[in-house]
Amino acid sequence: MNRFPFLLSLCIAATALSQAGAAYAGSTAVASPERLVERLHRAAPSLDREVLSMAAHAMTCSIRRGEPVPMRRLSVIDYSRPSTQPRLWVFDLEAARLLFEERVAHGRNTGENLATRFSNVTGSYMSSLGAFVTQESYSGANGYSLRLQGLEPGFNDKARERAIVIHGAPYVSDALVRAQGRLGRSLGCPAVGTAVAKPLIDSIRGGSFLFAYYPDPAWLKQSRLLGADCGSGVAAHPASPAPGG
Repeated sequence: MNRFPFLLSLCIAATALSQAGAAYAGSTAVASPERLVERLHRAAPSLDREVLSMAAHAMTCSIRRGEPVPMRRLSVIDYSRPSTQPRLWVFDLEAARLLFEERVAHGRNTGENLATRFSNVTGSYMSSLGAFVTQESYSGANGYSLRLQGLEPGFNDKARERAIVIHGAPYVSDALVRAQGRLGRSLGCPAVGTAVAKPLIDSIRGGSFLFAYYPDPAWLKQSRLLGADCGSGVAAHPASPAPGG
């Protein structure tokens, strides 16, 4: 059975070219990721389809721009949802399969239960929006962690400098939700539960695409990966879901 043949063949080709050290020229027509979106939404119906569509658009645009990102995995964070709800999804693109659906914390200055503010500034203690590529894992002050490289100038390109990483945290727990009506908050990192941190990090480390969404007007307007110039066939800015959905 063929699995979303158009985009998958593109992803495999892009990965092979990257591994061979060749630049992806993008000279052949790229089909839209709409079939991929349909497959993934079936696997994760709780993820808003429009957010998933934007993530697929940004991923396809990133491929067209020649970013060195092996496209085996796609991770999507929807910061418009409250911290008490699962709002991080990780997909295996080759199998169109959902691997993880988890709660994820936001920065202490980004909001309480609902995220409202985002930043690319060191010391802001806010989360960042946009597309990232995962990099190397390491063990640090927060245990097993995963470095992120931001792909969007002005919105998240200081992520590595700010030490914005995925890590496990005890404040991402059912007990804390029951006690205070929200998750604990990070210094800007997308922190996950301690039990899931290692398997999740191992599944996406070393180069995969992560898309962090919120209906922020400046980002939606200025993101270089959401613009129509990439020509993915998906609307550049579909109607934004309401925050906190």
